[in-house]
Amino acid sequence: MTRSNNRAGIESALRAQNLDLNVAYYDLPGWARAWKHLPGGIYFYYLLWQVGVYRLAKRLHSAEKFDCVHHVTFASFRQPSFMGKLGIPFLFGPVGGGETMPAQFRSGISWPARVAEAVRDLGNSLLVCDPFMRFTFSSAHTIACTTGETLARIPRPFRLKCIVQPTIGINQWEIASAGQAPILRPHFLFIGRLLYWKGLHLVLRALAGVRQSVPHVQLKIIGDGSDRAWLSSIAQKAGVADLVEWIQAKPQDEIRHEYRNSLAFVFPSLHDSGGMVVLEALAAGLPVLCLDLGGPGTIVTPACGILVKSGEASEASVIESLAKAMTLLATDASYRARLSAGAVARAQDMTWDAAAQALYSSFAARG
Repeated sequence: MTRSNNRAGIESALRAQNLDLNVAYYDLPGWARAWKHLPGGIYFYYLLWQVGVYRLAKRLHSAEKFDCVHHVTFASFRQPSFMGKLGIPFLFGPVGGGETMPAQFRSGISWPARVAEAVRDLGNSLLVCDPFMRFTFSSAHTIACTTGETLARIPRPFRLKCIVQPTIGINQWEIASAGQAPILRPHFLFIGRLLYWKGLHLVLRALAGVRQSVPHVQLKIIGDGSDRAWLSSIAQKAGVADLVEWIQAKPQDEIRHEYRNSLAFVFPSLHDSGGMVVLEALAAGLPVLCLDLGGPGTIVTPACGILVKSGEASEASVIESLAKAMTLLATDASYRARLSAGAVARAQDMTWDAAAQALYSSFAARG
């Protein structure tokens, strides 16, 4: 069950893959759909949509007698589902959003950003008081969490129902057949929204240390976002503006070759439940440098990239660790080659088929 604006894409895929799948489409009235464009209105809209789609599911279940129900979107542990009222095994997730920015990194962002993080933390803390979410958790047979951080946010009485399962996967055809080709230029790559919590400011500050050992280092940044000007000012203050190339966001099929033209992918996100670009980079045989936080910290292993430990480390020490890691990747070709091969192997473990198999196997094993 989904919204009717997804119909064309779904029906095209069903025809292309010759799949026998029945899809039910449901939309709120036009006056209600307009709410989601108002500040904060998307959440009230989503709640009403969940009520309506539950009623549709109840009617379908009375005729079809389904064995189980799986709720996927919004992939947020703060947004409820009423599918548990159907009285059949209910799988909720994978859901994320419980990740939080470590306190030591907050002094390096703007005051509005600090306020936004505080509000986000408050929302996560108030989850235990949300009757809709307590019903969702209590009625679920299994709760799939994208990261351990989100699992830790689930109210304690329901944690025994939880498993950790990433919410993303890669198509088999997108995975490189071999490791990365030799790179002659020390170019690093970042792809993503230009937002403070993506941690790009940490890499920009680290570049100043990298250029001492790798004078020709460069960072290519592909993406758009509200913090572009702030990030540009940081590059200027750090004295690395000449090392950075800014490129507007592009469709995925236009940037795939960028992975192959870079020596490593940097993605130091401070709270990211997923990190699809990380998986795409690994699939292209590109080693990944990230923090040990959120989805990227779950996806990346020492065999396919470098995880910079945050923990109690200060922001300055994390920046220093990022600089050392980037220098190592730029100067040690054999190490980079091992990580490149490991990146392809890691992507092979994280296909959509593998993700579905792992999720439903865990669901079935729990009885």
